[in-house]
Amino acid sequence: MGEASVKTLETRTDVPSPTVTEDRPEPRHALLDRLRSPRRPRLWFEILLIAVSYWTYSLIRNAVPEQKAAALRNADWIWQVEHTLGIAVEKSVNHAVDSVTWLIVGMNYYYATLHFLVTIGVLVWLFRRHPGRYAATRLVLFATTAVALVGYYFYPLAPPRLMNGENFIDTVLVHHTWGSMASGDLKHMSNQYAAMPSMHIGWSLWCGLTIFALASAPWARILGLLYPAATLVVIVATANHFWLDAVGGMLCLAFGYAVSYVWYGTTARRLPRYPEDPDASSATATLLNRFRSPRP
Repeated sequence: MGEASVKTLETRTDVPSPTVTEDRPEPRHALLDRLRSPRRPRLWFEILLIAVSYWTYSLIRNAVPEQKAAALRNADWIWQVEHTLGIAVEKSVNHAVDSVTWLIVGMNYYYATLHFLVTIGVLVWLFRRHPGRYAATRLVLFATTAVALVGYYFYPLAPPRLMNGENFIDTVLVHHTWGSMASGDLKHMSNQYAAMPSMHIGWSLWCGLTIFALASAPWARILGLLYPAATLVVIVATANHFWLDAVGGMLCLAFGYAVSYVWYGTTARRLPRYPEDPDASSATATLLNRFRSPRP
């Protein structure tokens, strides 16, 4: 009788007890992993984020004090450095291209429009065709632009066309084209002394490298590389930037890629093209756990 009771108790202790789930706060490392994991971007959020970010960028950039004297001194110093390096050919390019009216007018419109249109087009392409890589690539662009604001604040620089006594041609004024917020009647709406670094180069190189890395068609990859090269010629021919402004834009882009790599732990190209739906995955996991958990 006693032995039976002992066996019964032993048997009962072997029966697994029902799993009790508790609502515990998510560990910090798990939260970071979830934030870093690729997910499908939401259209309304991206539109709002880009609009607010560009508005903030424009507000800060144009709020930077226009230190004319310092900007002109810095431009003279950049010009002397380029002479020392043997790359001070901006004036020759500016005058040569200005002699071909249809070419310089086209470059004026190129400078004013493609900077925005191509960048937005690449973002839309990423959103639709590479949603898993969108956030990481977008972070590169945002970090690049953010660090450029630091350059505008601490290193005011006049563009070549505003230098004293150097005889650069302001191609927008000469040919009466709508080509720059920093020329003509619109010059009072924009900081004219924010030439370093060149975000025309920073953004166009971001577009080109993104297309080259992720596009499958060879012709698209070639065009991707040609776009920043053409932009470099345009910013010099229109006397809006020095060569070294372009170097500043490249350094800002390198910083943007570093920020994205540190956050995601890899490059955007190595992330999945189409991420799993986190909502659907969590719902499926919850449903499976219900079937697997022992019933009372």
